Amino acid sequence: MTRAYNFCAGPAALPAEVLEQARDEMLDWQGRGLSVMEMSHRGEAFMGIAEQAEKDLRELMNIPDDYAVLFLQGGASSQFSALPLNLAGPNDPVDYVNTGVWSRKAIAEAARMADVKEVASSEADGYAHVPDPSQWQTRDNARYLHITPNETIGGLAYNRFPEAGNVPLVADWSSAILSEPVDVSRFGMIYAGAQKNIGPAGLTLVIVRRDLIGNAREGTPVMMDYAVADKADSMYNTPPTYAWYLAGLVFQWLKRQGGLEAMAERNRRKASKLYSFIDESAFYANPVNPENRSLMNVPFTLADDSLNAAFLEGAEARGLLNLKGHRSVGGMRASIYNAMPEEGVDALIDYMAGFEKEKG
Repeated sequence: MTRAYNFCAGPAALPAEVLEQARDEMLDWQGRGLSVMEMSHRGEAFMGIAEQAEKDLRELMNIPDDYAVLFLQGGASSQFSALPLNLAGPNDPVDYVNTGVWSRKAIAEAARMADVKEVASSEADGYAHVPDPSQWQTRDNARYLHITPNETIGGLAYNRFPEAGNVPLVADWSSAILSEPVDVSRFGMIYAGAQKNIGPAGLTLVIVRRDLIGNAREGTPVMMDYAVADKADSMYNTPPTYAWYLAGLVFQWLKRQGGLEAMAERNRRKASKLYSFIDESAFYANPVNPENRSLMNVPFTLADDSLNAAFLEGAEARGLLNLKGHRSVGGMRASIYNAMPEEGVDALIDYMAGFEKEKG
C-alpha cells in the first residue's frame, strides 16, 4: 500500500508508526483479548494508558508539577467558552489579541461572557503580521491575556511572546503544540485541539496552572469546570478513550524522534525549504511577514487564480492531498505538521516547480 502525502490542516496526518501500532493492537491490546475502544475507562488497563500518556506529555513539554493536565472533549472551540467561565466573572476584564480567524472566534465567544478588550489587531493588513507586543493596550486588572500563537488558516505565528506581568497569559496552541519546545511556566493556561499534532479529533488538551482553577463562576456547566475535571483525573464522565490512547502513542513516537528539540529542527528545515522555494518563484507567493511565518501552516497563492483547480487536480493525481486553502482566504495551504516527512515537502516542491514550468 502506498500512502499519500496528506497536507490537511486537520484532521491531519498521523505518524505511520502510530497507525501501524494502533492497527496491530486494534483487536487485541497487549494480549487482553479486546480493543482499547472496548475497555472500561475505570479499568486498570485503560487507567495505565491514561497515566502513561500524561507522564509522557509532561516529560515532552517539561510541564511543572503545579500545572494540571486535562484530557477533555469538545474541541478547542469549547474552550472559547470554558476559559472565561473558569477564569473570569461576568463583568471582569479579559484581554485578547486578534491575529486571525481563530482569534476572532475566541473573542466573539468571550464577549458573551465577560468584558472583552481587543488589545491589538493585525486585521487591517489582512493578518500579515503579529502586532508588536510593546504596542498592545493591555489592562493591569485583566483576568487573563489571550493569544493564538499559530493561526492555522492564515499561517501567522508569533516569534516572541509578551511579558504579561501578573496577568495570566493564555494560549490557543491547537496547530503548533508539540512542534517545538515552549516554556510552559510563562503561561497560565495552554489549550489545544488534538487533530493537528496530538492525535485524532475529539480530544482537547488543557494545561492550566492549578492556582487558576477552582473559582468557576456560578452556573458553569459541570463538564466545563476545570476543577471538576482535575479532581476526576479527566474522567468525570467517559472520556474519548481511543483518542486518548492514540495521543499517548504519538507522545511515545515523539520521544523516539528525540523530543521537541529534534522536532523543532526538523520542522524548521521543512518550512525553510518550502518558503525559500516560494520566495524565489515569480509564480507563487506567501502573504505573511517573513518573521511571522508559521512552521506548521504554509499558505500560498498562484500568480493566476484560474489555475487553482488544475493545480489541485494535478497535486491529487500525484498523491499530494488537501492543499486547497481555507474557504475564507482561498489559494493553497500546505500544513506540514510533525507527521509530515521531509520527503513529502520535497515532493510538493518538485510538483510546484513542474507546474510553474508548464503553466507559468
